[in-house]
Amino acid sequence: MTLRPLARLACLLPLLGCARGSLRSTGEPSGETGAAPAPLPGHYVVVGGVVVGQGRADVEVSAGEVRALHAPGAADPALPVIDAAGRWIAPGIIDSHVHLAYLPEGEALAAGGVAGAVDLAAPVSAFDVAEPLLIARAGPMVTAVGGYPTRSWGAGGYGLEVRGAGEATAAVAALADQGAALIKVPLGSSPALTTAELDAVVAAAHARGLPVVAHALSEEAVRAAAAADVDLLAHTPTGSLSAEAARLWAGRGLISTLSAFGGGENLAALRAAGAEVLYGTDFGNTRARGVSAAELQALVDAGLDGAAILHAATAAPAARFGFTNLGAISPGARAHLLVLDADPLLDPLTLSRPVEVLRP
Repeated sequence: MTLRPLARLACLLPLLGCARGSLRSTGEPSGETGAAPAPLPGHYVVVGGVVVGQGRADVEVSAGEVRALHAPGAADPALPVIDAAGRWIAPGIIDSHVHLAYLPEGEALAAGGVAGAVDLAAPVSAFDVAEPLLIARAGPMVTAVGGYPTRSWGAGGYGLEVRGAGEATAAVAALADQGAALIKVPLGSSPALTTAELDAVVAAAHARGLPVVAHALSEEAVRAAAAADVDLLAHTPTGSLSAEAARLWAGRGLISTLSAFGGGENLAALRAAGAEVLYGTDFGNTRARGVSAAELQALVDAGLDGAAILHAATAAPAARFGFTNLGAISPGARAHLLVLDADPLLDPLTLSRPVEVLRP
């Protein structure tokens, strides 16, 4: 990445349209090999690139936000420039299933192109942890006494045990008051929430405007989630799934996590039945520090094309989880940008190998 006045570059832009070298390969010294990129200025413009889905445009950034998209060469010539000639520019990715308390590497995720994440189980202390990416937090799962995950990997506060509908309602209120953006419940394991407890969780969450996400891997659990009006599945189910059960999920959401658990055939069936797919890796269980090539490839194998994958990783979760300034490159959006060596609509795996990540 090299910064320089726009006036010095304008006459060269027509010649650079097919350039494929590093962003640092612009005729100025880049410093020691392996050195970190120079800090971004507060106000700059990314020139020469193709904004994915919108065409060739220069992206003006100020104070960490996209200020404007300009016709090529039309930005203020006094602004510092980042040369993205021959590249594609995509919005930062949203990972809809992470566990940052379990694997606290938010900086690595952000540096790898993840602009936002949905943390789907953490102790209540995680509400106070600052991260370099935007986080929608569930806090601990609301679960039965002795229920998943309190007797396994989540024994350290990843589950909030309740007994009875009253305690279930109070648990949701307590989590919402601490900043929860959604509520997660486990289904299909024993001991489990009763029907009355699950209904109380969903009613209390929806009354607060919060979606409910279910850990539900079997057909029985998927059916129970649908009957309780749960909004999203935290994973693609791995058990045998009937067409009837898949149809119950029409209009609801499905977080992929294929690289963690598999289930590509079920994802394809749920998507065909009308479920909206969201990109998610179960980071903490998986370890890709950035955008996961394995998850992207699994989505390709499940039948999603580049446009569907990009939607699942940007606009869809932004709308589902209230990331109002993520999911698109437009004025007012957070300027967490991926500079790519290929068009992700044709080669979605390019999202996992950004040439540069520009972020606030």
